[in-house]
Amino acid sequence: MTLPFTRWPDEFAARYREKGYWLDLPLSDILTRHADSDETALIDGERQYSYRQLNREADNLAASLLRHGVQPGETALVQLGNVAEFYVTLFALLKAGIVPVNALFSHQRNELNAYATQIEPTLLIADRAHALFGNDEFLNQFVAEHCSVRVVLLRGDNGEHALESAIAEPAAIPVATPTPADEVAFFQLSGGSTGTPKLIPRTHNDYYYSIRRSNEVCHFTAQTRYLCALPAAHNYPMSSPGALGVFLAGGCVVLAADPSATLCFPLIEQHQITVTALVPPAVSLWLQAIAEWGSNQQLRTLTLLQVGGARLSATLAARIPQEIGCQLQQVFGMAEGLVNYTALDDTPERINNTQGRPMSPDDEVWVADEQGNPLPAGEVGRLMTRGPYTFRGYFNSPQHNAQAFDANGFYCSGDLIAIDDQGYITVQGREKDQINRGGEKIAAEEIENLLLRHESVIHAALVSMEDSLLGEKSCAFLVVSAPLRPVDVRRFLRQQGIAEFKLPDRVECVDELPLTPVGKVDKKQLRQRLADRTLA
Repeated sequence: MTLPFTRWPDEFAARYREKGYWLDLPLSDILTRHADSDETALIDGERQYSYRQLNREADNLAASLLRHGVQPGETALVQLGNVAEFYVTLFALLKAGIVPVNALFSHQRNELNAYATQIEPTLLIADRAHALFGNDEFLNQFVAEHCSVRVVLLRGDNGEHALESAIAEPAAIPVATPTPADEVAFFQLSGGSTGTPKLIPRTHNDYYYSIRRSNEVCHFTAQTRYLCALPAAHNYPMSSPGALGVFLAGGCVVLAADPSATLCFPLIEQHQITVTALVPPAVSLWLQAIAEWGSNQQLRTLTLLQVGGARLSATLAARIPQEIGCQLQQVFGMAEGLVNYTALDDTPERINNTQGRPMSPDDEVWVADEQGNPLPAGEVGRLMTRGPYTFRGYFNSPQHNAQAFDANGFYCSGDLIAIDDQGYITVQGREKDQINRGGEKIAAEEIENLLLRHESVIHAALVSMEDSLLGEKSCAFLVVSAPLRPVDVRRFLRQQGIAEFKLPDRVECVDELPLTPVGKVDKKQLRQRLADRTLA
């Protein structure tokens, strides 16, 4: 049984194999190649797993699932946080040929029901620590509504659903029934902050290449000690190079429940972490903590900080080597495929001011205007891309795919970018993040980056609000370290030399900005706040 998905055309698949991008190996090879190693692969609190143990437990779970009647090619809905069982489960499913959607731990009933409706899972794996599964009320409703579910395993359960028991039960023989390498290995979630994320089919071949190439660019080795503080199921800390890159290299992954400085700084010191990945809001909080504590000594082993998930302002970027004391690498990637990195030997100017360049020689990236025509170097327009690890269509979404892809199979991500003559990308925002103020277009990220230059501004988000005359006006939500009046904000922005129409029509100082499950500012929620006030 294989799942339907949009495949690469035959001539592209042949080329990608010929060039060595696609090796026709299952993703489980990332772990099984180290199956006889007693080096530490994973640390979760007081628990440490060697590669041998991690592989054995994945084999145990895979065998248990097959005994329970889950068949290769069937689907699973998994919701586990930053715990060791997430990786045991992931590798077990890869070994057994079961295709999962890995929901984020912050997802609730609407998301889980939506994913289950799309994939009709045979298997549900979740955690009693999640509010939805603290008792059986939601579980019973879920199984009743989604009759495809035949097997349920729960981390922290003491009865028949115990995930830990399935992991502990020895497998008679190692399981090796993965789906073919050109079939779907698992589904990633689209990064959109509006509506239910669409499902992205990732094959063994394309995802394994993305991880291997990321390791080459980022120089991950067996000596890499990586702190996974972002949600483990998210594409960025999973594969850019992320935990899977570390496992491939034979390094060590240390888990953190969240990216807070109070939790991560002691872990970095205790486990001699060399690399971690953050989103820009977390970087701001780390810098704030260092300023308050007056020291970065706990971070002395950290050599590389990757920052991605959203545009990093040049102001924040420049502070990272000085105040955190390590090298910065900008990462601009997407769960749909394309990943861009600044190189470790790039100049500080490039690292601070660009989001890197595509990592594969066969990444085809260009900039389109609103009519789909190519724009010259330096011009801002829509990002268009295709390549050996960029998908060719969302799962079971023909109408959306018709809008998201052009006739030649290039994916339009919705990002607004410029590409310089060296191929380096600068992200200017997103199409949906533009504010149309009486016909004048405002790129929210441009204003946010300027606001972050102010010494009192910690976080900034610019969103649209409805206006009967202009259609839309702008509101700046700010987290500040000292009182800041709207008139001071506008004066500061004028000093930056921007047009009057780009000045925020409204400024609100708040204690914190709401975040999406993957750590991006939740602008949908901010816009809803403004709309609710208008109706009140």
